[in-house]
Amino acid sequence: MDYIKTDINGVYVIKPRIFNDDRGYFFEAWKKAEFEEHIGPVDFIQDNESKSGKGVLRGLHYQKGEWSQAKLVRVIKGRVLDVAVDIRKSSPTYGKYVAVELSDENKWQFFIPRGFAHGFLVLSDEAVFTYKVDNVYAPQAEAGIRWNDPDLGIDWPIEPADVLTSEKDLKQPFLRDAETFE
Repeated sequence: MDYIKTDINGVYVIKPRIFNDDRGYFFEAWKKAEFEEHIGPVDFIQDNESKSGKGVLRGLHYQKGEWSQAKLVRVIKGRVLDVAVDIRKSSPTYGKYVAVELSDENKWQFFIPRGFAHGFLVLSDEAVFTYKVDNVYAPQAEAGIRWNDPDLGIDWPIEPADVLTSEKDLKQPFLRDAETFE
């Protein structure tokens, strides 16, 4: 796998080596020793999966404090625009984001460390999205930032009226009002 650093420290795009033949393809999706050699130790404890239709935007989500989570995400079916926003106030890239298109064709993965808000927009008719996390879900620590925060300026490739999101996500605060990391 190729581990590609992004413009934000700690955030990586991981491109697998894919072996294709007449039967289909094969690739290694996760290799602990190799991951730790390039990124560092992360103890993933749970895998999650979601299925969404075109225009669904999930995020921008994170968990606060001791419940924060690192994530390794990828798309099994379809295409999404995946976004990680740095919400570490002490970071030189606070309020900046990295966006990457993940798909079943490119089979890329996106590593998002703790201290980031995360979200994705489904670009295909349907998407199956999977991710590893290094901490359990804690409802009391759940937090988020509004997906269309003008201070973030995320370039979502969709008309705002066409976005399908939850009532909860529509009511998230802007970054300037959110509880973030030091």
